[in-house]
Amino acid sequence: MIDLHTHSFLSDGALLPEELVRRCEVQGYRLMAITDHVGISTAETVIPQLVRFCRSIRNKGGVTVRPGAEITHVRPELIARAVKLSRKAGAEIVIGHGETIVEPVLDGTNRALIDAGIDVVAHPGLIRLSDAQQAAKKGVALEISARKGHSLTNGHVVLMGRKTGATLVFGSDGHAPGDYPTRDHAERVALGAGMTADEVAALFANTERLFRRTSRRPRVRTRT
Repeated sequence: MIDLHTHSFLSDGALLPEELVRRCEVQGYRLMAITDHVGISTAETVIPQLVRFCRSIRNKGGVTVRPGAEITHVRPELIARAVKLSRKAGAEIVIGHGETIVEPVLDGTNRALIDAGIDVVAHPGLIRLSDAQQAAKKGVALEISARKGHSLTNGHVVLMGRKTGATLVFGSDGHAPGDYPTRDHAERVALGAGMTADEVAALFANTERLFRRTSRRPRVRTRT
C-alpha cells in the first residue's frame, strides 16, 4: 500500500507519528508520507519535527516514511510563500488542501496551489477544466481521496483527469486509526469513482512514481 496523505497529532490527526506508522505498517503499507496541515504560521515548527522523526526510523521496520506538508486554508495570494517555507523546512512531499465541497476553501486555491508547483492537489473538489489542464501542464497530480466528504467529488476528478491527462494519485487523508485503508479497500474506492481496472493500476503506479521521484530531490539541510 502507498499513501501520500496522512496526518499525525502534530496537526489534527489522532496519533503520535510513531503510532501512525505502526498502524499503517499493520495495514500493509510500504510507502507513506506524513503530511500534517501547515500554513505560514506553523510550517517552520511542525515540519522539522516530522523530518527528525523520519530520520529516526529510516531503514527500520517495513515502511518507508517521508516528511511532508499539506498547505491548508492559506489565502491564494500567500500560497507560493507557504510552499517555499515548507520545502525550506524539509518537507519532501508538499500537497495542497484543495477546494473540497465540504469546507469553505477560498475560490482560486486550486489554481494558486498548482501555480506554486506543489506535488499534489488534495481533494480538489469540482476542479475547473482550465485548472486541471494547468495541473497536467505543470506535472501537478490530483488526488483521489478516501476521506469521507472529500471523496464525494472523486468521480469529477477522474473525469477531469481523463479529459486533460492530469496525473491522478491516491491519498487516504487519514486522521484516526480507522482511516488507513488496505490496498484492496483503496482500490475499491477508486473503482467506486468510476475508474477502470487499468486506471486503478495506473493510479497506484503514479502514486509510487511520485513518491520515489521526490526522494531524488536535493535535500534541504535543516537543524534538528
